[in-house]
Amino acid sequence: MTLNVLDVAGNLQLTQGMIDDFVAKNSDVVEKVTYTKATAPELVGKIKAQQDANRVDIDLVLTGVDGLAAGIDQGLWLPLLPAHASRLTGMAAYLPGAAAMQELAGDNGVTVTYYPSGPLIEYLPGKVPSPPKNAQELLDFAKANPGAVQYARPSNSGPGRTFLMGLPYLLGDSDPKDPEGGWDKTWAFLKELDAQITLYPSSTSETMKNLANGSAKIILSTTGWDINPRVLGTVPKEAKIGTLEGFHWVTDAHYAVVPKGVSTDKQAAVLSLLASMLTPEQQAKAYDKGYFFPGPAIKDVPLTMAPQESQQAIFEYGRPEYTDLIANNPLEVPLDAKSLVAAFDRWDREIGGSKVKK
Repeated sequence: MTLNVLDVAGNLQLTQGMIDDFVAKNSDVVEKVTYTKATAPELVGKIKAQQDANRVDIDLVLTGVDGLAAGIDQGLWLPLLPAHASRLTGMAAYLPGAAAMQELAGDNGVTVTYYPSGPLIEYLPGKVPSPPKNAQELLDFAKANPGAVQYARPSNSGPGRTFLMGLPYLLGDSDPKDPEGGWDKTWAFLKELDAQITLYPSSTSETMKNLANGSAKIILSTTGWDINPRVLGTVPKEAKIGTLEGFHWVTDAHYAVVPKGVSTDKQAAVLSLLASMLTPEQQAKAYDKGYFFPGPAIKDVPLTMAPQESQQAIFEYGRPEYTDLIANNPLEVPLDAKSLVAAFDRWDREIGGSKVKK
């Protein structure tokens, strides 16, 4: 059979090699895979339209927390667990952070890649010789340099939403897990920062280009968005990263979800594929070129298992300080699905929705 895979998270950069390898070795199960890409905000409408027409032709969706949450909110995903847990034994080897991210998905999806994420600030040292050390200094920098601090719309950007969810920890807000009742300092800070922001790019990659061309001086970033654009040459190699005082990692993951309406035969093929993707040999491919650094969701997958190209990229463009930062700062899971949707909606309404670059 043919499997149709939709990626709304850039996840294929990490997993297409795993999927293609499975097809090459299991052509009796899956003859061919078609790949399509879309943005996370487009996902719900696309799946819902197919389900309403009783013609679901997307068999597997690769999504971040944003698309996962929106789909859970609308009841779009087929529960894969606990019914199929016995088929997915690799889940037992999840890293602690990945296991926590899996709890966030409940029964609706399977964590396939994981990273501690951010929020980090990124800058070129020649343009920003004294980077901000805390949130107030970031705000002061933005006021002194209108338009120079930039982050992308949170509902379509890993670094954007990581910044949104990381701020309550940086600011000492009353309840970092409650955007409606516990983020008074966060919403006030975002409004003050918004006064200094001329536009919000609709994608993270645009912020990277703006950092490189000088139209942005400080952007919000993550480990993967720091390493990979420098590997690709989008951002100069000399770019630096920093954390702000009170820093907690807000972890991130990519999930495999199956829309309701997918046939049982295709479900069985997807489960076989996911079982393969959660083996150490395949997970090592998730190192990629640092896009989701580190990347593997399961334990005992050292960089030495990764393809030579990945090892070389991370040796040259990775940062020694990440080991210490990951080991010595708290790891926090993102908001649950309902709270995340509420936070995105409020940001769009009250902060930057009218300034998002179309």
